[in-house]
Amino acid sequence: MYTPHPDRYADMPYRRTGRSGLKLPALSLGLWHNFGPDRPVDVQRAILRRAFDLGVTHFDLANNYGPPPGAAESALGDALKADFAHHRDELIVSTKAGYLMWPGPYGEWGSRKYLLSSLDQSLGRMGLDYVDIFYSHRPDPETPLEETMGALHSAVQQGKALYVGVSNYSAEQTREAARILAELGTPLLIHQPRYSMLDRRPEDEGLLDALDELQVGSIAYSPLEQGLLTGRYLDGIPEDSRAASDSPFLSADTVTEDLVGRLRTLDEIAKSRGQSLAQLALAWVLRGGRVTSALVGASSPRQLEDSVEAVASLDFTEDELTRIDAVVRA
Repeated sequence: MYTPHPDRYADMPYRRTGRSGLKLPALSLGLWHNFGPDRPVDVQRAILRRAFDLGVTHFDLANNYGPPPGAAESALGDALKADFAHHRDELIVSTKAGYLMWPGPYGEWGSRKYLLSSLDQSLGRMGLDYVDIFYSHRPDPETPLEETMGALHSAVQQGKALYVGVSNYSAEQTREAARILAELGTPLLIHQPRYSMLDRRPEDEGLLDALDELQVGSIAYSPLEQGLLTGRYLDGIPEDSRAASDSPFLSADTVTEDLVGRLRTLDEIAKSRGQSLAQLALAWVLRGGRVTSALVGASSPRQLEDSVEAVASLDFTEDELTRIDAVVRA
Protein backbone atom coordinates (compact mmCIF):
# COMPACT_ATOMS: atom_id res chain seq x y z
CA MET A 1 0.00 0.00 0.00
CA TYR A 2 1.25 3.47 -0.91
CA THR A 3 2.09 5.76 2.01
CA PRO A 4 2.79 9.39 1.03
CA HIS A 5 6.01 11.03 2.14
CA PRO A 6 5.44 12.81 5.48
CA ASP A 7 7.36 15.91 4.36
CA ARG A 8 5.62 16.29 1.01
CA TYR A 9 4.63 19.91 1.68
CA ALA A 10 8.03 21.08 2.92
CA ASP A 11 9.66 22.38 -0.27
CA MET A 12 7.01 23.03 -2.92
CA PRO A 13 5.83 26.68 -3.11
CA TYR A 14 2.04 27.14 -3.30
CA ARG A 15 0.62 30.21 -4.98
CA ARG A 16 -2.78 31.77 -4.54
CA THR A 17 -4.88 31.54 -7.70
CA GLY A 18 -6.06 35.02 -8.58
CA ARG A 19 -8.21 36.45 -5.80
CA SER A 20 -9.60 33.06 -4.79
CA GLY A 21 -8.86 31.01 -1.70
CA LEU A 22 -7.29 28.23 -3.79
CA LYS A 23 -3.53 27.72 -3.87
CA LEU A 24 -1.79 25.66 -6.55
CA PRO A 25 1.69 24.16 -6.46
CA ALA A 26 4.22 26.10 -8.53
CA LEU A 27 4.50 22.98 -10.69
CA SER A 28 1.46 20.90 -11.64
CA LEU A 29 1.45 17.51 -13.35
CA GLY A 30 -0.21 17.39 -16.75
CA LEU A 31 -1.50 14.03 -17.96
CA TRP A 32 -1.67 15.03 -21.63
CA HIS A 33 0.86 12.38 -22.71
CA ASN A 34 2.22 9.24 -21.03
CA PHE A 35 -1.08 8.12 -19.50
CA GLY A 36 -2.56 5.83 -22.13
CA PRO A 37 -2.61 2.05 -22.64
CA ASP A 38 0.66 2.23 -24.59
CA ARG A 39 2.52 3.11 -21.36
CA PRO A 40 3.21 0.66 -18.50
CA VAL A 41 0.67 1.06 -15.71
CA ASP A 42 3.34 0.67 -13.03
CA VAL A 43 5.28 3.63 -14.50
CA GLN A 44 2.15 5.78 -14.63
CA ARG A 45 1.36 4.98 -11.00
CA ALA A 46 4.97 5.63 -9.97
CA ILE A 47 4.89 9.09 -11.60
CA LEU A 48 1.68 10.03 -9.78
CA ARG A 49 2.96 8.79 -6.44
CA ARG A 50 6.27 10.59 -6.83
CA ALA A 51 4.47 13.77 -7.80
CA PHE A 52 2.40 13.71 -4.64
CA ASP A 53 5.48 12.93 -2.53
CA LEU A 54 7.12 16.07 -3.97
CA GLY A 55 4.14 18.29 -3.15
CA VAL A 56 2.66 18.32 -6.65
CA THR A 57 -0.96 18.24 -5.53
CA HIS A 58 -2.55 19.26 -8.84
CA PHE A 59 -3.26 16.72 -11.59
CA ASP A 60 -4.43 18.37 -14.82
CA LEU A 61 -6.41 16.48 -17.46
CA ALA A 62 -8.87 16.91 -20.30
CA ASN A 63 -11.51 14.61 -21.71
CA ASN A 64 -9.41 13.97 -24.84
CA TYR A 65 -6.08 13.21 -23.13
CA GLY A 66 -4.57 9.81 -23.75
CA PRO A 67 -4.28 8.49 -26.34
CA PRO A 68 -6.93 7.31 -26.96
CA PRO A 69 -9.24 10.09 -25.73
CA GLY A 70 -10.43 9.39 -22.19
CA ALA A 71 -7.52 7.08 -21.37
CA ALA A 72 -5.73 9.55 -19.09
CA GLU A 73 -8.85 10.12 -17.00
CA SER A 74 -9.38 6.36 -16.72
CA ALA A 75 -5.74 5.88 -15.69
CA LEU A 76 -6.06 8.57 -13.04
CA GLY A 77 -9.30 7.02 -11.83
CA ASP A 78 -7.54 3.70 -11.26
CA ALA A 79 -4.67 5.42 -9.44
CA LEU A 80 -7.04 7.47 -7.27
CA LYS A 81 -8.80 4.31 -6.18
CA ALA A 82 -5.61 2.35 -5.56
CA ASP A 83 -3.31 4.97 -4.05
CA PHE A 84 -5.12 8.18 -3.20
CA ALA A 85 -8.52 7.10 -1.85
CA HIS A 86 -7.70 8.62 1.54
CA HIS A 87 -6.09 11.76 0.10
CA ARG A 88 -8.77 13.15 -2.24
CA ASP A 89 -9.11 16.31 -0.19
CA GLU A 90 -5.37 16.99 -0.56
CA LEU A 91 -5.61 16.90 -4.35
CA ILE A 92 -6.68 19.34 -7.04
CA VAL A 93 -8.06 17.45 -10.04
CA SER A 94 -8.94 19.45 -13.14
CA THR A 95 -10.40 18.48 -16.49
CA LYS A 96 -11.55 20.20 -19.66
CA ALA A 97 -13.98 19.84 -22.53
CA GLY A 98 -13.90 21.43 -25.97
CA TYR A 99 -12.20 19.12 -28.43
CA LEU A 100 -13.71 16.20 -30.36
CA MET A 101 -14.78 13.27 -28.18
CA TRP A 102 -17.59 11.49 -29.99
CA PRO A 103 -19.24 11.65 -33.44
CA GLY A 104 -22.12 13.88 -34.33
CA PRO A 105 -22.93 17.54 -33.74
CA TYR A 106 -22.82 17.31 -29.92
CA GLY A 107 -19.34 15.83 -29.49
CA GLU A 108 -17.12 18.92 -29.35
CA TRP A 109 -16.91 22.71 -28.94
CA GLY A 110 -18.83 24.72 -26.33
CA SER A 111 -22.53 23.94 -26.23
CA ARG A 112 -24.26 23.30 -22.93
CA LYS A 113 -25.21 19.86 -24.26
CA TYR A 114 -21.60 18.88 -24.94
CA LEU A 115 -19.90 20.44 -21.93
CA LEU A 116 -22.17 18.96 -19.28
CA SER A 117 -22.38 15.57 -20.98
CA SER A 118 -18.61 15.48 -21.24
CA LEU A 119 -18.19 16.39 -17.58
CA ASP A 120 -20.46 13.53 -16.57
CA GLN A 121 -18.37 11.15 -18.66
CA SER A 122 -15.14 12.50 -17.17
CA LEU A 123 -16.41 12.03 -13.63
CA GLY A 124 -17.39 8.47 -14.49
CA ARG A 125 -13.95 7.65 -15.88
CA MET A 126 -12.20 9.09 -12.83
CA GLY A 127 -14.65 7.70 -10.31
CA LEU A 128 -15.19 11.13 -8.79
CA ASP A 129 -18.24 13.03 -7.59
CA TYR A 130 -16.68 16.36 -8.59
CA VAL A 131 -13.59 17.94 -10.12
CA ASP A 132 -11.89 20.88 -8.51
CA ILE A 133 -11.59 22.85 -11.76
CA PHE A 134 -13.62 22.43 -14.96
CA TYR A 135 -12.44 24.27 -18.06
CA SER A 136 -13.84 25.31 -21.39
CA HIS A 137 -10.88 23.97 -23.38
CA ARG A 138 -11.27 26.33 -26.35
CA PRO A 139 -13.62 29.11 -27.45
CA ASP A 140 -16.46 28.08 -29.75
CA PRO A 141 -16.83 30.41 -32.75
CA GLU A 142 -20.54 29.56 -33.16
CA THR A 143 -21.98 29.00 -29.68
CA PRO A 144 -22.78 32.20 -27.73
CA LEU A 145 -20.28 32.73 -24.96
CA GLU A 146 -23.22 33.17 -22.57
CA GLU A 147 -24.20 29.54 -23.19
CA THR A 148 -20.69 28.19 -22.69
CA MET A 149 -20.15 30.14 -19.48
CA GLY A 150 -23.65 29.25 -18.35
CA ALA A 151 -22.73 25.58 -18.65
CA LEU A 152 -19.64 26.12 -16.47
CA HIS A 153 -21.82 27.91 -13.93
CA SER A 154 -24.28 25.00 -13.98
CA ALA A 155 -21.45 22.54 -13.28
CA VAL A 156 -20.68 24.46 -10.09
CA GLN A 157 -24.34 24.79 -9.14
CA GLN A 158 -24.78 21.04 -9.60
CA GLY A 159 -21.82 20.29 -7.33
CA LYS A 160 -19.81 18.68 -10.12
CA ALA A 161 -17.06 21.34 -10.10
CA LEU A 162 -15.74 23.65 -7.40
CA TYR A 163 -14.16 26.22 -9.74
CA VAL A 164 -14.17 26.99 -13.45
CA GLY A 165 -11.60 28.12 -15.97
CA VAL A 166 -10.93 28.72 -19.65
CA SER A 167 -8.08 27.70 -21.93
CA ASN A 168 -6.85 29.08 -25.25
CA TYR A 169 -9.09 32.17 -24.98
CA SER A 170 -7.81 35.55 -26.17
CA ALA A 171 -7.53 38.51 -23.81
CA GLU A 172 -10.80 39.97 -25.13
CA GLN A 173 -12.63 36.64 -24.89
CA THR A 174 -11.31 36.15 -21.36
CA ARG A 175 -12.56 39.55 -20.25
CA GLU A 176 -16.02 38.80 -21.63
CA ALA A 177 -16.07 35.32 -20.09
CA ALA A 178 -15.13 36.78 -16.72
CA ARG A 179 -17.88 39.40 -16.99
CA ILE A 180 -20.55 36.82 -17.80
CA LEU A 181 -19.45 34.48 -15.04
CA ALA A 182 -19.36 37.31 -12.51
CA GLU A 183 -22.96 38.20 -13.35
CA LEU A 184 -23.93 34.55 -12.87
CA GLY A 185 -22.16 34.42 -9.49
CA THR A 186 -19.41 31.95 -10.41
CA PRO A 187 -16.05 33.75 -10.65
CA LEU A 188 -13.55 32.86 -13.35
CA LEU A 189 -10.75 31.20 -11.41
CA ILE A 190 -8.02 30.55 -13.94
CA HIS A 191 -6.84 30.66 -17.54
CA GLN A 192 -4.62 27.98 -19.10
CA PRO A 193 -2.59 29.47 -21.98
CA ARG A 194 0.34 28.11 -23.92
CA TYR A 195 3.38 30.05 -22.69
CA SER A 196 7.15 29.56 -22.77
CA MET A 197 10.40 31.41 -23.40
CA LEU A 198 9.86 30.64 -27.09
CA ASP A 199 6.13 31.44 -27.18
CA ARG A 200 5.47 34.92 -25.77
CA ARG A 201 1.94 35.39 -27.07
CA PRO A 202 0.33 35.74 -23.61
CA GLU A 203 2.69 38.69 -23.04
CA ASP A 204 2.61 40.16 -26.52
CA GLU A 205 -1.16 39.90 -27.03
CA GLY A 206 -2.10 41.32 -23.63
CA LEU A 207 -3.45 38.16 -22.01
CA LEU A 208 -1.26 38.34 -18.91
CA ASP A 209 -2.20 42.00 -18.50
CA ALA A 210 -5.89 41.09 -18.72
CA LEU A 211 -5.49 38.36 -16.10
CA ASP A 212 -3.73 40.82 -13.79
CA GLU A 213 -6.57 43.30 -14.21
CA LEU A 214 -9.24 40.66 -13.66
CA GLN A 215 -7.35 39.06 -10.75
CA VAL A 216 -7.61 35.68 -12.47
CA GLY A 217 -4.95 33.00 -12.03
CA SER A 218 -2.97 31.36 -14.81
CA ILE A 219 -1.37 27.99 -15.43
CA ALA A 220 1.00 27.70 -18.39
CA TYR A 221 0.97 24.65 -20.62
CA SER A 222 3.87 23.65 -22.87
CA PRO A 223 6.40 25.67 -20.82
CA LEU A 224 9.09 23.41 -22.32
CA GLU A 225 7.77 24.09 -25.85
CA GLN A 226 6.98 20.48 -26.74
CA GLY A 227 10.41 19.35 -25.56
CA LEU A 228 12.50 21.94 -27.41
CA LEU A 229 13.53 23.44 -24.06
CA THR A 230 14.50 20.13 -22.42
CA GLY A 231 17.98 20.00 -23.90
CA ARG A 232 17.19 17.06 -26.17
CA TYR A 233 17.70 19.16 -29.30
CA LEU A 234 21.05 20.78 -28.49
CA ASP A 235 22.74 18.56 -31.08
CA GLY A 236 19.90 18.37 -33.59
CA ILE A 237 16.95 15.97 -33.75
CA PRO A 238 17.25 12.69 -31.82
CA GLU A 239 15.80 9.67 -33.62
CA ASP A 240 13.37 8.92 -30.77
CA SER A 241 12.22 12.53 -30.30
CA ARG A 242 8.82 14.08 -30.94
CA ALA A 243 10.20 16.11 -33.84
CA ALA A 244 11.40 12.92 -35.52
CA SER A 245 7.97 11.32 -35.27
CA ASP A 246 4.75 12.20 -37.04
CA SER A 247 3.63 14.34 -34.09
CA PRO A 248 1.28 17.17 -35.08
CA PHE A 249 2.69 19.27 -32.22
CA LEU A 250 6.36 19.49 -33.28
CA SER A 251 7.76 18.99 -36.77
CA ALA A 252 11.33 18.44 -37.88
CA ASP A 253 11.12 21.65 -39.94
CA THR A 254 10.88 23.61 -36.69
CA VAL A 255 14.32 22.49 -35.50
CA THR A 256 16.47 24.73 -37.69
CA GLU A 257 20.19 25.42 -37.31
CA ASP A 258 19.33 28.88 -36.04
CA LEU A 259 17.00 27.48 -33.37
CA VAL A 260 19.58 24.90 -32.24
CA GLY A 261 22.10 27.73 -31.87
CA ARG A 262 19.67 29.70 -29.73
CA LEU A 263 18.94 26.66 -27.59
CA ARG A 264 22.66 26.17 -26.98
CA THR A 265 23.00 29.78 -25.83
CA LEU A 266 20.04 29.35 -23.48
CA ASP A 267 21.66 26.19 -22.16
CA GLU A 268 24.81 28.18 -21.37
CA ILE A 269 22.70 30.68 -19.39
CA ALA A 270 21.08 27.77 -17.55
CA LYS A 271 24.48 26.28 -16.65
CA SER A 272 25.63 29.65 -15.29
CA ARG A 273 22.66 29.47 -12.91
CA GLY A 274 23.36 25.86 -11.94
CA GLN A 275 20.29 24.64 -13.79
CA SER A 276 19.42 22.43 -16.72
CA LEU A 277 17.80 24.06 -19.75
CA ALA A 278 14.44 22.60 -18.71
CA GLN A 279 14.79 23.99 -15.20
CA LEU A 280 15.68 27.40 -16.61
CA ALA A 281 12.59 27.33 -18.85
CA LEU A 282 10.28 26.42 -15.97
CA ALA A 283 11.80 29.01 -13.65
CA TRP A 284 11.46 31.67 -16.35
CA VAL A 285 7.72 30.99 -16.75
CA LEU A 286 7.25 31.21 -12.99
CA ARG A 287 9.41 34.31 -12.52
CA GLY A 288 7.86 37.25 -10.74
CA GLY A 289 4.66 35.46 -9.74
CA ARG A 290 2.47 36.45 -12.70
CA VAL A 291 1.93 32.78 -13.57
CA THR A 292 0.34 30.76 -10.79
CA SER A 293 1.62 27.34 -11.87
CA ALA A 294 3.45 25.67 -14.75
CA LEU A 295 2.26 22.36 -16.19
CA VAL A 296 4.85 19.67 -16.74
CA GLY A 297 4.53 16.22 -18.20
CA ALA A 298 6.70 13.29 -17.20
CA SER A 299 7.58 9.93 -18.70
CA SER A 300 9.36 8.79 -15.55
CA PRO A 301 9.64 9.75 -11.87
CA ARG A 302 13.21 10.95 -12.47
CA GLN A 303 12.09 13.36 -15.18
CA LEU A 304 9.52 14.78 -12.80
CA GLU A 305 12.13 15.15 -10.05
CA ASP A 306 14.34 17.12 -12.43
CA SER A 307 11.47 19.50 -13.20
CA VAL A 308 10.61 20.01 -9.53
CA GLU A 309 14.19 21.04 -8.80
CA ALA A 310 13.48 24.20 -10.79
CA VAL A 311 11.42 25.68 -7.96
CA ALA A 312 14.56 26.04 -5.84
CA SER A 313 15.76 28.94 -8.03
CA LEU A 314 12.97 31.14 -9.41
CA ASP A 315 14.70 34.52 -9.14
CA PHE A 316 16.44 36.14 -12.09
CA THR A 317 18.78 39.09 -12.33
CA GLU A 318 17.98 41.82 -14.83
CA ASP A 319 21.09 40.80 -16.75
CA GLU A 320 19.88 37.21 -17.05
CA LEU A 321 16.46 38.29 -18.30
CA THR A 322 18.08 40.66 -20.79
CA ARG A 323 20.34 37.89 -22.09
CA ILE A 324 17.40 35.51 -22.49
CA ASP A 325 15.37 38.13 -24.36
CA ALA A 326 18.34 38.86 -26.62
CA VAL A 327 18.53 35.18 -27.57
CA VAL A 328 14.80 34.61 -28.05
CA ARG A 329 13.69 37.90 -29.58
CA ALA A 330 16.70 38.63 -31.78
